[in-house]
Amino acid sequence: MRRRNKTAKYKRRRSAPKAARSQRLFADANEKIALLERRLNESLEQQKATSEVLKAISQSGFDLQSVFDTMAENVVKLCEAERGYIFRFDGKLLRLAASYNVGPGVIDFINRNPIAPGRHSIAARAAFERKTVHIADVQNDPEAGYAHAMRNVELFRTVLSAPMLKGDDLVGAILIYRLAVKPFNDRQVALVETFASQAVIAIENTRLLNELRESLQQQTATADVLKIISSSPGDLKPVFDAMLANAVRICGASFGVLFRFDEGAWSAPAMFGVPPAFAEYWQRGPQRPGPRTALGRVADTRRPVHIADVKTEPAYIEGEAIFVAAVDLGGFRTILNVPLVKENELLGAMAIYRTEVNPFGDKQIELVSNFAAQAVIAIENTRLLAELHQRTKDLSTSLENLRATQDRLVQTEKLASLGQLTAGIAHEIKNPLNFVNNFSGVSAELIDELQDALKGLPFDQQARAEIDELTDTLRSNLDKVVQHGKRADAIVKNMLLHSRESSGEHRAIEINAIVEESLNLAYHGARAEKQGFNITLERSFDPAAGEVDVFPQEIARALLNFILNGFYAATRRSAEGNASDHKPTLTAATKDLGDRVKITIRDNGTGIPPEVKEKMFNPFFTTKPAGEGTGLGLSISHDVIVKQHGGVIEVDTRPGEFTEIRVILPRAAALIPQRS
Repeated sequence: MRRRNKTAKYKRRRSAPKAARSQRLFADANEKIALLERRLNESLEQQKATSEVLKAISQSGFDLQSVFDTMAENVVKLCEAERGYIFRFDGKLLRLAASYNVGPGVIDFINRNPIAPGRHSIAARAAFERKTVHIADVQNDPEAGYAHAMRNVELFRTVLSAPMLKGDDLVGAILIYRLAVKPFNDRQVALVETFASQAVIAIENTRLLNELRESLQQQTATADVLKIISSSPGDLKPVFDAMLANAVRICGASFGVLFRFDEGAWSAPAMFGVPPAFAEYWQRGPQRPGPRTALGRVADTRRPVHIADVKTEPAYIEGEAIFVAAVDLGGFRTILNVPLVKENELLGAMAIYRTEVNPFGDKQIELVSNFAAQAVIAIENTRLLAELHQRTKDLSTSLENLRATQDRLVQTEKLASLGQLTAGIAHEIKNPLNFVNNFSGVSAELIDELQDALKGLPFDQQARAEIDELTDTLRSNLDKVVQHGKRADAIVKNMLLHSRESSGEHRAIEINAIVEESLNLAYHGARAEKQGFNITLERSFDPAAGEVDVFPQEIARALLNFILNGFYAATRRSAEGNASDHKPTLTAATKDLGDRVKITIRDNGTGIPPEVKEKMFNPFFTTKPAGEGTGLGLSISHDVIVKQHGGVIEVDTRPGEFTEIRVILPRAAALIPQRS
């Protein structure tokens, strides 16, 4: 029994240390688990924050502000800081890009006091040294003298700043701080450095995306302009309008103008978004800016002129009138002028303006320069196209004249051949016709002698009556032979007249004079031929009718035919008694038609029926009753006006009322030389 008690007591003494050790091990394990959990939670939070930043980077597109805002918020929360800032470096200064949990007073102070890299502040030192700066307590730091003056705005103690670097190039900096002394741990320092790297990635991505966007915009704008150039050949306005619209939009300008340069003066044929007062100023007419103005410098150098602030220019300060007026009316501050040059010849300039002081970038200057080059191409294409159209028009006109000349030559040859044939036939007919006419007259005289001889012979009454009847019938037949022989002779004479070739040369004559001469000749000839002939003549001559290059004799012959036909129709209407108050009248008029002249012959006679009008210019077709015309007068006139002089004959008539013949002659017709 005692032995068992001793054994139990021994076992109890040995188990006590083991329990204590177990409890310590358990506590250590719990502490390690808790530490792992904290680290895991911190890691998860960091991964979550990093994921949010990366998500913001991927979703922001070109919006860096949302990325920086997300980054500033996460870095402050994860690092258990009170304030957070992200700065961008512009090449000289660190400027505030984003902040978290910062009051407006502090933000205003930082915006008014951008940071230059150096040793006067934590962010400046991180930027200057290109490494992370961590100060546990700025008030106890041996280099506290360099602390930024912002400590006077808000008292902070622990500060951490990491530079944002792309290689060795400074892009910006991240700054966080605590108001109490509480140094950041290594993981928090690493996290800030990670965010700095991500910020650089975001900035670079945005830069690349912006460059890609600008490139796409430029390519799209260039394609649009080229499309307009190809779709509107010869029309520069839509091309210039498209160029200006794209240049203003892509370059973020306020408005744009395309200028043309001619003999030292500038005009503005195209504008986009221009203030009304500025547009009205250039619409007044060409201007001649001085050599110190933007356009004057473009004219002198043939190079782009970029002025960041026009109000700092000597031309504005010293009050050069044209420059000051343009600036004040346009309300612009920054201007970019790019010349339009073709082989060192200045054609104009393309200008874009900003109403605030904001210089244009190199890519924007390059874009406007590309548009200027395209404008030169469009201007040159338009000039060449205009020259091509003019040459094509001239060639077409020459071809038409050549064809007309060829047709007239062919017609002239045909008429010459026909005329020779007609003249030969007419001459052959004329001789036997003269014999017929002569022997008919002699035979009529012989009948008279026969009747006288038969009177002395003893014939009974019936025989004498038969002889008298036969001789009378024979006399009547011979009279008809003489009458028709004379008409045939007149036809032969007109055939010879129709077939004969023109004599003399064409020359310039006063058209009013030849119409007046033809009118008087026809009137006096008609009065001499027919007793009691009378008609009222009216004249309406255009003083500007001037001279016409014609064959004067041929034109006079044609006009005589028209006038004599008018006399005949007007007096015939009076003779027929259709209107008791009818007064025969013929009007002759001329009118200047520029490169042509019009002659009008109008009578108030019997008019011409439609079926006769269609054939009135055919040879041997007469508008007069049988036996009163040969049918060759109008045919001759048609040949003279249309075939010989390249003119036009228009006929307007109303049966029983009037006939109006309009002759239109070219002033310098392609006349066919006639053989003498």
